[in-house]
Amino acid sequence: MTGSEETPSFRLAYVPGVTPAKWARIWNERLPDIPLTLLQVPAAETDGLLRAGGADAAFVRLPVDRTFFSAIPLYTETTVVVVPKDHLFTAGEEVTLADLAEEVLFHPLDDVFDWDTPPGEPAFERPATTEDAIELVAAGVGLLVVPQSLARLYHRKDLTYRTLTDGPQSSIALSWPEEATTDLVEDFIGIVRGRTVNSTRGRSTAAEPKKQAKRPEPGRHQSGAGKSRSGGAAKTSGRGTRGRSGSSGKGSGKPRRKS
Repeated sequence: MTGSEETPSFRLAYVPGVTPAKWARIWNERLPDIPLTLLQVPAAETDGLLRAGGADAAFVRLPVDRTFFSAIPLYTETTVVVVPKDHLFTAGEEVTLADLAEEVLFHPLDDVFDWDTPPGEPAFERPATTEDAIELVAAGVGLLVVPQSLARLYHRKDLTYRTLTDGPQSSIALSWPEEATTDLVEDFIGIVRGRTVNSTRGRSTAAEPKKQAKRPEPGRHQSGAGKSRSGGAAKTSGRGTRGRSGSSGKGSGKPRRKS
């Protein structure tokens, strides 16, 4: 463990679209004396923030540099196309990349997808942010492909979205510098993985209950517990009763095969 005593709080970064409220609530219940600081960070900046020690862990969008970071993949998001409510695509529930071929598609500078070649017709410019691109979609000059969480984050009453069935997808993971796996990081890993308070994994270093030696049965001396009256080993006497015709209950031997 690396110096959790020096950390007055646990700093958790998260990219837009991730909602850490559930995990934060559990943290506050289990570790009320250690404040949890939440930091929303653009997806492109989480790598630098973690490397610089600006956060202890972060919910990030994959991929990450696995030579430096540890990561626990959590879930993969549905990809959607954001469109005006009166757009032709709203007549159906799903859209394909082929459907976008003749549509103007915005490709913001903070796009979370690593497109080889973005589909559709290129827009007149690349918006600086996804939020800016949403505003342009509302103006009716193009469409936008994003993870569903971002479509919900930047929701507008005049916009809706439809599932893109064959587009790229974005996956969310919990990540942290491998060399900085502190006690508090282990605590948070346990919360994310759904471990109970009494789990022996993670930071919970409480030893497992020791197996206690069996106490001798009342009325029998411990020194004589291992032998039968005939002087043989007690454990063999138990086996010998299984094949007797007079035995009853579950201790009977195997049934004979019918000839």
